Amino acid sequence: MRPFAYAIPFLIPLSMAPGHALANDSAYTDLDTDHCKSLLPEDTEGGSISLRCKGFKDYAVYFKEGDLRQSILYGPASDAYIDNVFESFEPFNTATRKIEWRLGANGKPVATILRWFLENIDPATYEPSPKLKGQVLVVSKVADDDGQGCVVGYVDALANPEPNLLARQVADTRAGAFVCGRDLAGYHGIRGSTAAEPTRVFPD
Repeated sequence: MRPFAYAIPFLIPLSMAPGHALANDSAYTDLDTDHCKSLLPEDTEGGSISLRCKGFKDYAVYFKEGDLRQSILYGPASDAYIDNVFESFEPFNTATRKIEWRLGANGKPVATILRWFLENIDPATYEPSPKLKGQVLVVSKVADDDGQGCVVGYVDALANPEPNLLARQVADTRAGAFVCGRDLAGYHGIRGSTAAEPTRVFPD
């Protein structure tokens, strides 16, 4: 399958973006799942994990795993979102541990960027294949007073020449106005064949 391009007319230079300061900056934290608080009973069956972890300052990171797929929320998410939201990918996947937080002009985090590895299946063997492994930068909105945080966009880290810069542009121009549960997150830039289809579950 050939990589295919997505038009991104809504991504404009930050210098032209109304309401966004030019001084948007990044801070970095590590996701240390070995030192998180479990949010599930100890006798939970099926290998599911739900953790509350330390993030940027007093902004928590909520990490979930089920069926070898992961989902992550950031900031003061509501109980409904912590319990019910699960945004991941169709293949088995794992998120890396270095979180980039995009900060607004007031130093408050508005979005995050995190790299995910996707274990795509080889149709000839029906097994995950290293040669088909995907890498996607997931851009997420940090929950605010409304308690809603979610994925706002995806960038294929293998198909785009400067994926981190593109992901920062998505974070800075899309996260603020994105409405979780209504707006649909999509790929930005070039999407190659290893950038798998996202999955999402939201509360009613």
